[in-house]
Amino acid sequence: MNSPTCELPAALDLIRDYHQRTKHRFEAYARSPGSLDWDEMPAPFRHYEGCPQIALPLLQEARAGTPLGNALARPFGSLDQAIEAVPVDLASIAALLQLSLGLTAWKNLGPDRWAVRANPSSGNLHPTEAWLLIHGIAGLADGLYHYRPENHSIELRAAHPAGTGQPRLAVALSSVMWREAWKYGERAFRYCQLDTGHAAGCLRMAAACLGWGLQEQPQLASTDLAALLGVDRQQDYPARKTPATEIEEAELLLAIRHPQLPAFELSSAQARELAAGARWQGVASSIDRHPMYRWPVIDAVAEASRQPAGSIAPAYDLPAPLPRQMACERPAAELILGRRSAQRFDHYYHLPRATLRSLLQRLQPVAAAPWDCLSQPSNAALLLFVQHVEDMAPGLYLLLRDATIGPALLAELGPRFECNPVEGFDQLYLLAARQPVELQRIARNLHCHQELAANACFAAGMLCAFDDNIAAQPWAYRQLYRQCGLLGQQLYLEAEAHGLRGTGIGCFFDDPVHELLGLSGQRWQSLYHFTVGSPVNDPRIESTPAYADRQP
Repeated sequence: MNSPTCELPAALDLIRDYHQRTKHRFEAYARSPGSLDWDEMPAPFRHYEGCPQIALPLLQEARAGTPLGNALARPFGSLDQAIEAVPVDLASIAALLQLSLGLTAWKNLGPDRWAVRANPSSGNLHPTEAWLLIHGIAGLADGLYHYRPENHSIELRAAHPAGTGQPRLAVALSSVMWREAWKYGERAFRYCQLDTGHAAGCLRMAAACLGWGLQEQPQLASTDLAALLGVDRQQDYPARKTPATEIEEAELLLAIRHPQLPAFELSSAQARELAAGARWQGVASSIDRHPMYRWPVIDAVAEASRQPAGSIAPAYDLPAPLPRQMACERPAAELILGRRSAQRFDHYYHLPRATLRSLLQRLQPVAAAPWDCLSQPSNAALLLFVQHVEDMAPGLYLLLRDATIGPALLAELGPRFECNPVEGFDQLYLLAARQPVELQRIARNLHCHQELAANACFAAGMLCAFDDNIAAQPWAYRQLYRQCGLLGQQLYLEAEAHGLRGTGIGCFFDDPVHELLGLSGQRWQSLYHFTVGSPVNDPRIESTPAYADRQP
């Protein structure tokens, strides 16, 4: 439930306990369902019965030569460069949503059919729901809209009184946590936060295509964001067994920055006022009518990690973007919509050293998309299992991405590893060379025995300064995972830009990864893993267009 946050000491203890109990270990995985009924999986899409719908125009309807058409055709390699912002209207809002959260294809394998979306998700379960806060946009009534990716439409969930302040446009994200818990049990809260980070990264890159900015609103309390979105209105989320299967957890509010829109920061009081004065309509469709399990620890950690009002993050500076070493000329919209998760990798393929250098350069945080959208910097260090890269010794490497935590981590690893800078790379250090067979065994074993990790050109684990962050503010637990999800999304897109494929890996053995590095305690924690390589596609899987029924 979206109830008030815990007292800080109790919240911190609960979060630490949750993180420990949901670790995968060689001797046992984190608690999850003993069996799955795939015919009764949670509904992948939600709608609100009784809400008026507005069909959104599709990207292919944008005419060449118009500002929107030109923006969609710009090269992916130019997204960190400023352009004249596309005007805010129904077509450009539709483009933002389709590029970030819309369907990109339908897949078929035998009798099974599933959707692929622009935003990736753990297990393709998609807990993330998206909302629009719209005021003063021509042709759209002021209010709160829910996005329906299955048919690319928005529905007016709450009508706000006309003329409630200056024009504004913001995107909010919430999580239907049960979609992940149905499969992954207690570890699901982690995955919901990773997916929130992925979705934020998708939105930021889509906004960059349009020449728009996007900035998190961290001053808003989680409970007040829940009120603004109406996800605390339990009467609108009927459940047959338990509310946990139906409710949504409020996550983020991201404001669009645009010359056409005055800058705004929505306060908790303003959010409450909007919610109280709104005309609410609609009842949420059911997610799972017959749940078989309950995971109360998920609700507990959600409450413990909610953000209080007024928790303004300190400003941080990012360096200016560097020129790309390998500029991708592929249209950004095409690349974003073409992103897929690899299912298998070609273990004979070796990545050129220059390609790896270019890819890693684009993972350094700079004052451009996507790194400027969250209130906290994405500064996780990357533990790299470099396996198939030309002219590079197979082994363990460390990529530092932050001037604050990087030297501290390097100093802690120094007594055990070589920590030699790698020539030609920025902030990349060789920790230890390994024989190829040994490195494959290590990568496979640490990633829940998955061949995907053993056959990748490289696998990566995201190491974060954990204890210091959550001790200062327990709600940083969510922020750390979101930062890793954002980094994972950039890895996906950079892999595509270099003709490769990536796959996020949430299943890894937590403490054995730390033990490999000689790390103990919770000062440093690996929160997310990722693999990149040359994909091997399954010819049995058929693909059809996302919105075939709406094709001209």
